[in-house]
Amino acid sequence: MTDLDAPGAAEGTVPSGGPVPEAAVTRLAATVARLRAQIQHAQATADGRALIEMAKGIMVERLRCGPAQAARQLERLAERAGVTSLELAVDLINQAADDTLSAVVDEFPLRTATSGEPSTVSRLRTAESAVLATGDPQRVAQSILDHALAPLGASAVAIWSVGADSSLSLVGFAGIDRHEAERWRYVPPGVATPARQALMRREAQWIEDLRTAGLPSIGDRAGGRVAVPAGTGGTLTGVLEMCWPTPLAPQPIRVRRQLEALAELCAHTLESDPSAVGEPDRHDVADLVHLTDSFLDPALVLLPHLGADGALTDFRIHHVNSCFVDPVGRARGAVSGALLLEAYPLAAVEGRLFERIEHVFATGETYRADRVVLTELVDQVPLTVSAALSISRHGDCVLVLWRVEDETARLAALLQHAQRLGRVGGFEEDTATGRITWSTQLYDLHGLGIAANPVPLEQLPDHVHGDDAESVRRLVRTLVRYHRPASAAFRLIRPSGDTRHIRVVAEPVLDHDGNLLALRGAYQDISAQHWTEVALSATQDRLAHTEQHAAEQSRLARQLQQAIMPDKQPSIEAFGLHIAVRYRPAEQSHMVGGDWYDAIVLPSKQILVSVGDITGHGIKAATGMVVLRNALRGLATTGAGPGQMLTWLNLVTHHLTEDLYATAVCGLYDPQTRVLRWARAGHLPPVLVRDGVATSLPELRGMLLGAVAEMTYEEAELQLDSDDILLLYTDGLIERRDLPLDDCVERLLNQAARFTGALDDLVDHVLRDSDANTDDDTCVVGIQVGHGTGARTAR
Repeated sequence: MTDLDAPGAAEGTVPSGGPVPEAAVTRLAATVARLRAQIQHAQATADGRALIEMAKGIMVERLRCGPAQAARQLERLAERAGVTSLELAVDLINQAADDTLSAVVDEFPLRTATSGEPSTVSRLRTAESAVLATGDPQRVAQSILDHALAPLGASAVAIWSVGADSSLSLVGFAGIDRHEAERWRYVPPGVATPARQALMRREAQWIEDLRTAGLPSIGDRAGGRVAVPAGTGGTLTGVLEMCWPTPLAPQPIRVRRQLEALAELCAHTLESDPSAVGEPDRHDVADLVHLTDSFLDPALVLLPHLGADGALTDFRIHHVNSCFVDPVGRARGAVSGALLLEAYPLAAVEGRLFERIEHVFATGETYRADRVVLTELVDQVPLTVSAALSISRHGDCVLVLWRVEDETARLAALLQHAQRLGRVGGFEEDTATGRITWSTQLYDLHGLGIAANPVPLEQLPDHVHGDDAESVRRLVRTLVRYHRPASAAFRLIRPSGDTRHIRVVAEPVLDHDGNLLALRGAYQDISAQHWTEVALSATQDRLAHTEQHAAEQSRLARQLQQAIMPDKQPSIEAFGLHIAVRYRPAEQSHMVGGDWYDAIVLPSKQILVSVGDITGHGIKAATGMVVLRNALRGLATTGAGPGQMLTWLNLVTHHLTEDLYATAVCGLYDPQTRVLRWARAGHLPPVLVRDGVATSLPELRGMLLGAVAEMTYEEAELQLDSDDILLLYTDGLIERRDLPLDDCVERLLNQAARFTGALDDLVDHVLRDSDANTDDDTCVVGIQVGHGTGARTAR
């Protein structure tokens, strides 16, 4: 019996095997949390203590003093500078060190803006110390997040190692749920993720928001992402991926360099941790050399050549196999052992060969291409060959394997592609042995399997449409009996029952004595061409019918237009008012428009003048013109003013016509008062010519007819004097495609102002000298006030 089993055991304990009280579980969880916090604090303190110890060592070396004296000196200097011992230690290390991290931290201020917070320098060096102190990528990820990335707003970190096949394995993470991490433990080659892009492009990938990037990745599916490749000696060993909970704003260059420095720290851990670099390669250099000697194609085994700074500068040709042939003619021994760029300098520029080898070595991604152009200098003359190329990494080696494209094989492949694209199949029949040779495409044309027996030409009439059998027999007779080339087109009935339109071209092969040795030729499937010709013929028939219908419509529209709107009408004299009207139709018959004019004396002794323009052309525009012109005449008999008449005409246009729109100007002239009341519906205002000066009347408010159901139109009055001339016109008189409309109106004003003569001559003049280029109908109505004795009431 233990103490816990004895009677009177302490409160809160229970006998073995009994239920555990809730209070005991709570105390146990609190103890675990306290111990975990102490461990984390101890780890952070140990990371900082390592930096302080390094600084003491620097002071011992420089001041020639003991460790105890160096510790006291460090504390006094920190107190005098107003910084912590850790920050001073980091400053000393940065001054003594000459590494990438020192270059990065020199870009940051020593202190942060908030008093009491560790400086950026301290955070980076503390993270570096934690990385160097442990080879565990999991602890490295946590340390980087806590010391360096959390102050930048990051919420999670993932450390990926790169396998020999360019796969990615998750070896360390922080701020990510363990179940989520387990799902992303391994990423096969070819899966597009931010880390994969950083690996393949060999540069940092900055993603503002993962939701818009369309890339799957570990952790939250939203927020900013940064993936930085990590590696040394030209080989990428891993990728450091950092996550932000919100979209990531553009970062300054110093922050970018800081994250790249953190990736270099991860590379140190991945290189020192065998479990973090993926599966070990099974082939060493000797095995790879032995393997290449069994190849039937030329092969090179390359080893990386590093510079003094540890960076990849070239590849050394470690081995060339027995099938290797140097393009320049050098012996194998002269190439083996040389640097790749020294032996083949054009590899750096032609075909990007060196760049591809470098990419394969860095990422482990295999490169294959069916056709690559390789160039080398032979006596200063560039020699170009086409070859299939394969580049792969095997551990620390790169295998380059190629196969020079044979000219005969290339031409055969080219012919095969040509036959496939042209749906052509070739054949040859030996008349002595009866052996028939078909190309693969010919089996497809006949609808037969590749193992089926070819169809001889003599049996071909049995496989075609009955109406075409005789033309095929004639083809065979011409070849066999008369020994002349021949061709024929027919409908081939395939075993499936469907029909193909085929053209065959054949020729006889004769010996020196003129005896027939063989027949050879080609079949071509012209079904697509046949149906295209059928469709073209039908389209031509429909087009001819459409043209005939359109011509008939244009003829009817022109007749209707000329019946209602003659080109020229006699001048009208009424109550001292002289009216001249002109109409010019479009030159092209299919451009018959809907322009109209009208000038009539109403029962009220007032005179109605109007011009209008229907949108569109053809019979619809012509009939619409008749509807609106007659409707306006009927509305004028009601005694309403021009504005009210246009309001009613707008209702007619909107409700009683289908998709019809028009502009118009309507005026009522009172001979007794010489006052013109007028309104406009989206039309150009009339032009007033008075005492040699031409001006446009104001643009009264009013939308074109038919656009909306309810519309009111502004009305104005104009007092006319003796000899005043008023021109109402449609846009076909002035409009040009290359000039603004205001410039076109200004030209008409200048023409009207300069002209002196009778009204009929003025109307003919502006119509004749019009430089409009829209080929549209044109209406012009001219009104001139005579010297009558009507009242002169001003309005």
